[in-house]
Amino acid sequence: MERGEYERLDAVEDRMWWFAALQAQIVAALTRRPGVADLPVLDAGCGTGGLLRRLEPLLAPRAHVGVDIASIALQRARHKTRAALAAASVAALPFADATFGALVSVDVLCHRAVVPEVALGEFRRVLAPGGILVLNLPAHRWLYSAHDARVHNAHRFARRETRELLARSGFEEVEVFHWNSLPFPLLLLQRLVLARRDDATASSDVALFAPPVEAAMRGVMAVERGLLRAGLRFPVGGSLLAVGAVPR
Repeated sequence: MERGEYERLDAVEDRMWWFAALQAQIVAALTRRPGVADLPVLDAGCGTGGLLRRLEPLLAPRAHVGVDIASIALQRARHKTRAALAAASVAALPFADATFGALVSVDVLCHRAVVPEVALGEFRRVLAPGGILVLNLPAHRWLYSAHDARVHNAHRFARRETRELLARSGFEEVEVFHWNSLPFPLLLLQRLVLARRDDATASSDVALFAPPVEAAMRGVMAVERGLLRAGLRFPVGGSLLAVGAVPR
């Protein structure tokens, strides 16, 4: 991403409702399916380190590692997390086979510089048998907007497409579901407005709302998480969460 987008991400990922909801989804997935519990966890495309910091209490005493291709992201992550950090592409992870018990990757396969099949091949290679993969991806191709262009997303994913992609890459017990669904009408309106703007220098929509709105959105997302825990699955949502396992 552009330097300005990393700066925006660093500034808001510990406070904005969307990141809080995302991190809660990742934590819930790893709690349900922890993978190989005595092996480290990798955040592939860790950005500025907010998720790694959120995972530290959950993972302790497991080792946790983050990689990102952007040096500016890693510089900022070092101020947030005690995790080991390395500069690397998800197309060529600098780790031996079967090193990790779980791997998380947030909004990476969608990036224009990433070939999903190649990255998933690397994810499977570094995961041990029984290891768990947790992915977050932007959903619905028709929702592609100026926001995606500004953060260098090339693709938004469909649920069936994602499930088949993980299965072809050798993962089993695959689960894929939409989230960020209750606020979807507002998201749709915001993205359509952004998509019509002609200012190519404008930033993404990663930004804090006023405190009352942030609090309200956190409440909405807490309700949504409760519905998902109860087994409800939404037909649409701003994001997809995908979980798969490496065969034992």
